[in-house]
Amino acid sequence: MAAAVAAAQAGASVALIERAPYLGGAATHSNVLTYCGFWTQADPAVQIVRGVGDDVLREIEILGGDATPVRTASNVVIALLDPEIVKFALDRICERAGVDVLLHATLTDATLAGDRIASVAVYDHGGTGWISAHAFVDASGDADLAARSGAGVRYGGHDGAVQNGTLVVRFGGIEADADTSRTAWERAVRAAKARGLDALTKEHGLVIRIPGSNDVVAYLADEAYDVRDVRSHAAAERRGRRQAWQLLDAIRTLPGHAAAYIVTTGPAIGTRESRHVVAQRPLTEAEVVGGATFPDAVAVGGWPAEHHPGPGLPNRWIRIKDDGAYEIPLGTLHSATHANLFAAGRTLDADPYAFASLRVMGTAFATGQAAGVAAAQTARNGVTKAEHVRSELVRQGALIAAPQPERTLS
Repeated sequence: MAAAVAAAQAGASVALIERAPYLGGAATHSNVLTYCGFWTQADPAVQIVRGVGDDVLREIEILGGDATPVRTASNVVIALLDPEIVKFALDRICERAGVDVLLHATLTDATLAGDRIASVAVYDHGGTGWISAHAFVDASGDADLAARSGAGVRYGGHDGAVQNGTLVVRFGGIEADADTSRTAWERAVRAAKARGLDALTKEHGLVIRIPGSNDVVAYLADEAYDVRDVRSHAAAERRGRRQAWQLLDAIRTLPGHAAAYIVTTGPAIGTRESRHVVAQRPLTEAEVVGGATFPDAVAVGGWPAEHHPGPGLPNRWIRIKDDGAYEIPLGTLHSATHANLFAAGRTLDADPYAFASLRVMGTAFATGQAAGVAAAQTARNGVTKAEHVRSELVRQGALIAAPQPERTLS
């Protein structure tokens, strides 16, 4: 969405292909009701994603939501979301930008002209049609466009390992004064496993109340699967739903939880990692956690490296130097094999722990906006230059430089 809006603001004619019936990605389709990566983790936190991402936060507030940053018990800064507000906010922003949003549409194929993508096949209930364009952004999460077009892609890290996914579950019916801390829920899950509930994987994870509703979302149903394999993916969804019902059994034993019920699962399991678009300039862990800067920076990241190695295994966190931020160069967004293909979000190229920071949604707004501008300029000029991308991003209100400690603002 950020790529499409930014490209339109840069003067391009833009189509956004979305297989779901709404925009929003993990926030609306996987129940991930936490925007991570908009702020640094310093105290006070500094907002490092502006531009389109900031437009979304403001639109959420206009519609009655609350996008105020909050610091969790794990000492990270997030915004809590209402998925219905997010859906409507994104609709409104895309409409104002003049983006042609094609919902219920699935990309199935692509054609090439030399080292450039020429067109893509899009399937909907009316059949398959073709869309031609001068430049493309793969923000599919799974690098589907890159894979269909024969671009360089890599599954997971260089050893093929990927982070596990999680089916996020939203629970209602929990009393307002009930203890919903992760430690209380961990005790309940451990006790449930001890009495024979055998589907549960993770005991300790994010459990957080959603303001306004008293509902609780839990990020505990971890699964390992290969998103490229429909049977593997589908089996993980089924196992995740089984976990959700066992979680419900577990928490109903806690004080104030006896009337708990499942509001919703997913709908889709939250995939953290699958394919990456092989880029001209991959990002490394040392650069991310060291707060690296680049002369061709087009986006800023500030979420710690949050790595999920497998179901039930402890997450590993590596915080960024001084709880600050790092810059993301244009080469990390640009395909190494296809001149008019750019990547955004979790399709980006990085080593495992750099990617564990890059993948979150706040940072995806920043890389999406940069990729959209780069694609628009490539469509117009045949090539793109970092200084031109940076200039247009600044015009659009985006941030392209990591804030320095001496000039941070609350």
